[in-house]
Amino acid sequence: MTDAELAAHLAECAGRILLQVRDSGMFDGKALGKAGDQTANQFLVHALRQQRPDDGLLSEESRDTAERLGKSRVWIVDPVDGTREYGEARSDWAVHVGLSIDGVASVGAVALPGLNGGIVLRTDQPRPLPAASTHPRLVVSRTRPAAEALAVAEALNGELVPMGSAGAKAMAVVLGEAEIYLHSGGQYEWDSCAPVAVALAHGLHCSRIDGAPMVYNQPDTWLPDLLICRPQWAEPVLAHVRGMVAQA
Repeated sequence: MTDAELAAHLAECAGRILLQVRDSGMFDGKALGKAGDQTANQFLVHALRQQRPDDGLLSEESRDTAERLGKSRVWIVDPVDGTREYGEARSDWAVHVGLSIDGVASVGAVALPGLNGGIVLRTDQPRPLPAASTHPRLVVSRTRPAAEALAVAEALNGELVPMGSAGAKAMAVVLGEAEIYLHSGGQYEWDSCAPVAVALAHGLHCSRIDGAPMVYNQPDTWLPDLLICRPQWAEPVLAHVRGMVAQA
């Protein structure tokens, strides 16, 4: 099984497990989110350690160790991206299984189990990008949209599309439901590694909001901002963000 096949299989299986936990009726609200996080994490960690024992591993739900820093290949996973949305039985949550190779988000899969029938987007099976909208649609947090995203939307005459998890927002760009995902409110490596790998495989632009590359498997897992967008929107967005910084 290739790395991409493994990532997709694990993301899909973890998604099914999460739906079973939710459908069991044993938990609700925050308790459901915690049960889902723990159950999916246990599955992913055990599976990766068995299937790729020589690789490093970083998961949101496991204690981090320095061992991964000496590895070229590091799996970076988020068992439930959008725990709040999962706990509220919404559809905009995801499972991230990404592989960083020498700091680059190289392979991965993002499962969207809450969508009707479930979807897994993966690096080895890129889909054709749907036609883009003339006026860009920007996916933003449904609870705390980033100031930069609001300003860019206004400058580009764009439309805001509120959505839950980071993975759901990134995959909305892949699926043609939006053109731009600009985030500056704080994230960690597991929030973006798999989505960035999948977005890059689909020909999208991925960077920090200052244009710098996304770099993974760092001692500090804080990776607070990112831009995922159609290539034609990258420079207009980055230029506007630079202008905001210059005026600050």
